[in-house]
Amino acid sequence: MLERVDRVQLVVRDRSAAARTFVDLLDARPIRERDAAYLGARRTVLALGESEIELCEPTGPGPAREHLERWGEGLLTAGFTVPDATDLHARLAEEGIEFAEEDGQTYLDPTVTTGMRCVLTAGRPPAPAGARLYEVTNTLASDWLAAAERYTRLFGLDPTRFSPIRSERFGYVGTLTLFDPPRRLDRIELSQVVDPSSAMGRWVARRGDSLYMCYLECDDVPALVARLAARGARFTPRGADPARERDGLWIHPGALHGLLLGVSRPTLAWQWSGRPELVAPA
Repeated sequence: MLERVDRVQLVVRDRSAAARTFVDLLDARPIRERDAAYLGARRTVLALGESEIELCEPTGPGPAREHLERWGEGLLTAGFTVPDATDLHARLAEEGIEFAEEDGQTYLDPTVTTGMRCVLTAGRPPAPAGARLYEVTNTLASDWLAAAERYTRLFGLDPTRFSPIRSERFGYVGTLTLFDPPRRLDRIELSQVVDPSSAMGRWVARRGDSLYMCYLECDDVPALVARLAARGARFTPRGADPARERDGLWIHPGALHGLLLGVSRPTLAWQWSGRPELVAPA
């Protein structure tokens, strides 16, 4: 039922200032303003290739203000497209799941999933080219197998498409719930912490099961590196030399209003997604 990762919603103190950051660093483009009564926020929506970034500035009580007061700026919601909202609502009703509808979007509370607030949008066609979000990371203190079963049941996913993951470097184990491989990389990464001393482990110790970061596929990594370096934005390259980086990087949350953003060049993520033969040469 899930087609692709198509957006994230961030809580920010000043959406105009945050929009300038995303325009300058990621070459995003402002496209519309929207109120969100459910979130208690005013949104500035940016196009980032085929994906969208929603910058949510609290205007009253609601999830946005609660997040800002407790955690500061950062990721609030992971967003996915679905083929049809009617089928989605029927499935949720069959499972006894409560949801909220607003402005053509369906919201699921973190208590419904495993700590990850979701927004689902029906029928938005992707742009033909440009950057694209392809992953959101649901970090877990709880069992990743149970989380995978929950998402499979909730969204009609196919477990035979999933790809197991394990990282000694970052201290987690879990799976990639790939939606439509090998056509697309889109997925929820379920990462159960096994090393409490890791950065992810410290995050989960504070927040429990929660939304941690997202990943972007970028057509021109060197140009992105140049923009980040020119503005003094903090990032970590995949390789040893930032000036020669071609494959990808991680942008520090301090550079993007609380968003930890991984970036990879096209197809590179198949290297750790079960199909390394699909990685195209740089």
